[in-house]
Amino acid sequence: MKDTVIAYIECISGVSGDMLVGALLDAGVPLEFLRERLSTLLLRGPSGKVEAFEITAGTVRKNAFRALKFDVETASAAHGHRTWPDIKEIINTAGFDEDIKEKGLNIFHSIFEAESLVHGLPLSHTHLHELGAIDCLADVFGFLIGVKYLGIEKIFVSPINVGGGTVNAAHGALPVPAPATAYLLKGLHVYSGGEEFELTTPTGAAIIKGTAAGVGAFPNMVINTIGTGAGNRDLTTRPNILRIFIGTSTAPSRANADTGEIVAIETNIDDMSPQLYGSVMDKLFQCGALDVYITPVIMKKCRPAALLTVIAEVDRIEPLSQVIFAETTTIGLRHYGVSRETLHREISTVKTKYGEIRIKTALRHGKVLNVSAEYEDCKKAADKFSVPVKKAIDEALRQANDS
Repeated sequence: MKDTVIAYIECISGVSGDMLVGALLDAGVPLEFLRERLSTLLLRGPSGKVEAFEITAGTVRKNAFRALKFDVETASAAHGHRTWPDIKEIINTAGFDEDIKEKGLNIFHSIFEAESLVHGLPLSHTHLHELGAIDCLADVFGFLIGVKYLGIEKIFVSPINVGGGTVNAAHGALPVPAPATAYLLKGLHVYSGGEEFELTTPTGAAIIKGTAAGVGAFPNMVINTIGTGAGNRDLTTRPNILRIFIGTSTAPSRANADTGEIVAIETNIDDMSPQLYGSVMDKLFQCGALDVYITPVIMKKCRPAALLTVIAEVDRIEPLSQVIFAETTTIGLRHYGVSRETLHREISTVKTKYGEIRIKTALRHGKVLNVSAEYEDCKKAADKFSVPVKKAIDEALRQANDS
């Protein structure tokens, strides 16, 4: 089975575009390669003249730790107000691969959507201040180009530290996370800790939201490379760095998995008709859940409720969360990593007087521990021959034992 190249982004000091690109450069993306690709971004100023920019990277120390700092230097200090059509034109005329353009357009569209919601304006009337500048474009496309250069196929991310306090923006002092950042972080696992200023920027949030396959615990992987990117500030409680771990993960088949890290997604629901749970469970299994179950619980004020639990692989957190939010009345989820051990399973077929029936054999360290007949096969056989299901099961197990 082919190894999948995956990356895990550690965001204990938040996430920003320059930290992400710095980490990829430190992990092996050549600066000259990135400079050549980004040079096709043509950003025109008010006069119509293309604004020159230069990208640089250098080693710095953050609280005694080495990291790579990525910077974008522009000839003009002015940050223009750019609309969605402006950004689309810049991206579409750049010399990027089509898949890079598509991902970049999706990321910038999410930024415009967030700004549109914050200001209560149609997307067509929304413009960007700081985010419209060349440094934001360089961060987004520097990250996408770097990910493709390193062959990363899936990205996972830790819970994200947003910081605290307030941040000064074009519209004055805003609480952290800033309104647009908060919208971009919807559906992701965030927390506030350690510092009283903005640790997660809108650009960083948009990149993570647009590229991460899952948020949670460290995935099962063989680490090959570690890159460390630096933020601007020097923090007092922790190094202002972001690390990216790049390696391989050979996903075992579900039938043969012995051990592994998975996640549990849970929510308590006390205001939904029980009739809806069957459909919810069906859609969760269709979306890749390993198991789904519902437990009766008593909540505050002695209200009866249902605890919905979904067991899944880490990369299914986001799509499964979307199903739960869309199909139930819950307004919040919790997910956490769990360990498991499963027996090795082998499927065989036995011929019985009721037809062919599949047999599942479970082994541990080569020793047979359980043998069972596939229920659905036995049910069909029983219906066909008008016998009790338990009789078809007994016949299948007898044939299995004989063989």
